[in-house]
Formats: sequence, structure tokens, C-alpha cells
Amino acid sequence: MPEVIFAGPAGRLEGRYQPSTEKNAPIAMVLHPHPQFGGTMNNQIVYNLFYMFQKRGFTTLRFNFRSIGRSQGEFDHGAGELSDAAAALDWVQSLHPDSKSCWIAGYSFGAWIGMQLLMRRPEIEGFLSIAPQPNTYDFSFLAPCPSSGLIIHGSEDKVAPPKDVQGLVDKLHTQKGILITQKTLEGANHFFTDQTETLMAECEDYLDARLRGELVPETVKRLK
Repeated sequence: MPEVIFAGPAGRLEGRYQPSTEKNAPIAMVLHPHPQFGGTMNNQIVYNLFYMFQKRGFTTLRFNFRSIGRSQGEFDHGAGELSDAAAALDWVQSLHPDSKSCWIAGYSFGAWIGMQLLMRRPEIEGFLSIAPQPNTYDFSFLAPCPSSGLIIHGSEDKVAPPKDVQGLVDKLHTQKGILITQKTLEGANHFFTDQTETLMAECEDYLDARLRGELVPETVKRLK
């Protein structure tokens, strides 16, 4: 798994990158939790998501937001980190011009950044939003959400209370043309302590179903 350094808007960004053997393979990018609370690209859940996509033939990238590890710059409360994510996607797409589709996976703070990137990049056809925090971050930009995806969180999450996540899911369920799949892991906290394997099994099941053409609206299936 090559370590990579590429240009970001505030200086260099450090990442880990695994190209697919297929020229037109989809791209997957994984975004880590909050930089000021210990979040890095080596977070266990981020690491596992990276390998989940890689094992399924995706060209896969995870990277450190500005100010983390060897990535330059200062924490920017989300705006700069969104620019970092856009630059990271640009970088991997420049190496894989034949790749037409992309997935984004984000955990906690990374879920918020990932959903914002989703709004800006029509090539993103699926997302995994793990323990998003609508109680902390504004998700009102999802109007409408352009892609189907999975929102997964824990029933005992004190950082992102289930009722707040439910409010976000309910809002997205009213939108036509997409299908939001929600999973609540019983007993899981924000960090999925002792539940990482269960979390990954749910994410793998969802991704595999999507790769089979399931869990999207019938109209989307017909168009494909």
C-alpha cells in the first residue's frame, strides 16, 4: 500500500493509496474523524473501510486532513477540510481518468465532510456515513441528497444521539430518487467499542448489495 504525498490547498497532504488492477475500476475515498480529537487516517474504522473497498476491486484512498501527520496546514473547522477532500479526489481521479464512478465513506467528522463533497461531485454514486453528528454539524445542505447510501450509528451514542441521527434520516427519507438505508447497532457507542466487527459486517453487506444493484430506487435500476 503506497504512502503518497500530494498537493492540497494548504500544502501537501499525506495519504495511503491502493490502485485497482482494472483501469476503469470505481474509486473509494475514506475520511477520518475530527482532527482535534485524535482522528487520523489510521483510525481502526477508517483503516478497515479502506481494505473493505480495496478487497472489492476499488481504487482506494485515505488521507490525513490538514494539520494531521505529515499533512500541512492548520485545522479549519470543516471548510478547509472539505477543500482537502476535493483535492484528494481530484488527485486520484487524475491518475485514473477511466474511472467513472466514486464512493465516499466517512466516520463522525469525516461523515459530515463526505456528505458535503457528495453534494458537489455528481460522480459519487454511493456513500457510507458512519456516526454522523447532525446535533453538532449542519446537514441542511442535503437538499436534495443526490445519491443513495448507508447511515449507520449506535443506539448508545452520546456524541451523536440517536434521536438527532433519526431526524436526519427522516428528512432524507422524504426525498425522491434515492434510497437511504439506516442501521442502528444496539449497544454501540460513538467509537463502536467492541463492535467494530459488527459495524464492518453491516458496511460490507450494504456495499455488496449495492454492487449487486440492490438498495437503490427502481427508477435508478432501470436507467442503468
